[in-house]
Amino acid sequence: MKKQLNLLREFSVPLAAGVIAALLWANLAPEQYHHFLHDPLFAGLSVHFVTNDLFMAFFFGIAAVEITQSCLPGGDLHPLRRAANPLLATLGGIVGPVLAYLVLNAGFGDPALARGWGIPTATDIALAWLAARSIFGKGHPAISFLLLLAIADDAVGLVIIALFYGDPLAPVQPAWLLLCGAALGLCYLLRRRRVTSYWPYLLFGGPLSWSGLHLAHLHPALALTLVVPFLPHPPVEKRHMFDIDPEDLTPLSRFEHDWKLFVDLGLFIFGLVNAGVAFGSLGTATWLVLASLICGKMCGIVAFGLLGRKLGFPLPVGVGLRELFVTGLVAGIGFTVALFVAGEAFSDPATSSAAKMGAMFSLLAAIPAVLVMKVGRHKRATA
Repeated sequence: MKKQLNLLREFSVPLAAGVIAALLWANLAPEQYHHFLHDPLFAGLSVHFVTNDLFMAFFFGIAAVEITQSCLPGGDLHPLRRAANPLLATLGGIVGPVLAYLVLNAGFGDPALARGWGIPTATDIALAWLAARSIFGKGHPAISFLLLLAIADDAVGLVIIALFYGDPLAPVQPAWLLLCGAALGLCYLLRRRRVTSYWPYLLFGGPLSWSGLHLAHLHPALALTLVVPFLPHPPVEKRHMFDIDPEDLTPLSRFEHDWKLFVDLGLFIFGLVNAGVAFGSLGTATWLVLASLICGKMCGIVAFGLLGRKLGFPLPVGVGLRELFVTGLVAGIGFTVALFVAGEAFSDPATSSAAKMGAMFSLLAAIPAVLVMKVGRHKRATA
């Protein structure tokens, strides 16, 4: 049973199943689907609220674990020089799609769509990793490069969501962020007291952080990203992305181990809630998001990756220009986080649905990535 669950998680089957179910439901019975999302379940809370404001706190909490572990000594983003090229490529993978989105929107779009600039900055770590492993083959250094990039990309994405995607109808109330400060202080004290269970951090720091963000009109799904870095962890990280160190029993590792299955399987509900768009929802926002994710991200990553090499921060051994192009294309798979941001960026349901279609179509980035890789191999074989 455990092996089957791991296969389902590895190939993102729950998320894919949720997306398919949402598309069918939203197109076959749209009114029923709308009531499912927004009618109160209990205590006035809707499925949409429970999923995007509560469940996603654990999703971003797991992302924060990956970022924290990668920044520790021995982690994939430590020391800084080792990660310099992927970090520069990350910058390109954010600047590129943002510029592409804003320029394309200025030329062909509408000023009302400008708020969607943050949607194409996202990279779906799991789906990008899956595509890269299929294209490059297991163990290729380009996969590690992509994962470093995607983790750093998600870290920046969390900041973008926090700063720019609060409720536009409710101005930020910074005074309530004192609750977040109290959560940080409490977690610091728990760590100083050497509390070796993650539960006190979660049960006391988590609600304080969530309430502070919610009342400040910032997105509360980011609550655990403030708590997770305080969880005690080993001084030196021995694991790498998607690996598990069975000897690491620290609270940081136990939190990831205990909640990752819940998050991976819960992505079915996330897909069901966020991917329900009508097939007729195609619009300008669709093509802006899609072009920015695929072309903007690829151009930015390639340009900044080559700049890093010129500045003396080499690409990994085995990663040349062709592999860099392919990595840039695969990083254009925004999907999960892009769907989330698309739902927060636009209050108009039609515009939000059109942007979500662009996020879902970003899966097509795998096709040109495969073609570039195959053409390169063919040329090398016939040379």
